[in-house]
Amino acid sequence: MTTVVFSHGKESGPWGSKIKSLADVATALGFAVESIDYQDLSSPDARVERLTKYITPHKGDVILVGSSMGGYVSLVTAASVPVKGVFLLAPALWLPGYDVQHYDFTGPTFIVHGWQDDITPMSSTLNYAEEKQAQLLCVRDGHRLSQSNDILCNAFHFWLQPFVFKTNRLR
Repeated sequence: MTTVVFSHGKESGPWGSKIKSLADVATALGFAVESIDYQDLSSPDARVERLTKYITPHKGDVILVGSSMGGYVSLVTAASVPVKGVFLLAPALWLPGYDVQHYDFTGPTFIVHGWQDDITPMSSTLNYAEEKQAQLLCVRDGHRLSQSNDILCNAFHFWLQPFVFKTNRLR
């Protein structure tokens, strides 16, 4: 069974409202869901280590979802551990102090970013999406994407559909 693994942002927790909503979408489609607690780690790269250790036993049957710093954590981890895809919410890319400044993951990627984000630069997301030809949805919202829950859930449902088909076909 494929597991959707969520990574929260710097100042949130493992079961915040966005993660709960997206987890409901994944569960309804037949995926297992997990959310890693990073609240004891301030370093994004220590969070990468935790996620890498957590998903390694899953042997590629993982989809990563990351918000803000969790987006960075998910994307960096996906470059070194096999995953089926990455869904990112306002990812914290190319920020000073983060060890990785080049993102090697080339698998299926979908990004949602708010035009009014004052925490993570929209320009970084646009550059990444263009470089990797990732799917990108820009919404009229801020960093927390708190006004876009229905849009996030619909986009996530849409993006997960091919993984549902592939999973069911292989059984």
